[in-house]
Amino acid sequence: MSLQACQLACTRGGRSLFHGLDFTLQAGDALRVAGANGSGKSSLLRLLCGLAFPSAGEVRWHGRNIRAAREEFGAALTYLGHAHGVKDDLLAWENLVVASTLAGQLVDRVQACTALAALGLGAQACLPALSLSQGQRKRVALARLHLQQDARLWILDEPFAALDTATIAHLAGTLERHLERGGMLVYTTHQHVPLRAPRARLLDLSREAAC
Repeated sequence: MSLQACQLACTRGGRSLFHGLDFTLQAGDALRVAGANGSGKSSLLRLLCGLAFPSAGEVRWHGRNIRAAREEFGAALTYLGHAHGVKDDLLAWENLVVASTLAGQLVDRVQACTALAALGLGAQACLPALSLSQGQRKRVALARLHLQQDARLWILDEPFAALDTATIAHLAGTLERHLERGGMLVYTTHQHVPLRAPRARLLDLSREAAC
């Protein structure tokens, strides 16, 4: 199992954000993507998910371009963007059911409520997302990780943002267990949250751009 970036390049608004990126992630690897605002962190994550096209190069899953391996890659991927995608007009548990269905996984109300309880949202499971605070909405999105543990690749954009100390610690533990099971993790964060990982790596896009 591997995720490869091969001579990956990204251009936005006529400006080159990065080019010539090469890296390979194996089971148990954690890659933190760092860099100044505007350096292309979120853009890189979207490229790795297949949500955007690179200016050059390609992303490979098990040696195949992710677009050629779309079904296999989609089944292995969980992506949480900076905009967490929680729908205001749905209840908290309904958001999880809908998100899981779109990811190809059948989840019922009990499973969704159990996942929310793990994030401290048991009492809010039946509330509309519109009534939740920003931090609670973020936890609704993160509860997907408890439901999609079979996904081998987690790509998370600022997963620790808008969380209290206890929830950050809980999430760090969830990520560490994912890596211990042989999962892979690509993430961004502005916060210093150390993770125990079999292999932890840092990709600084500001440094890549300078090079």
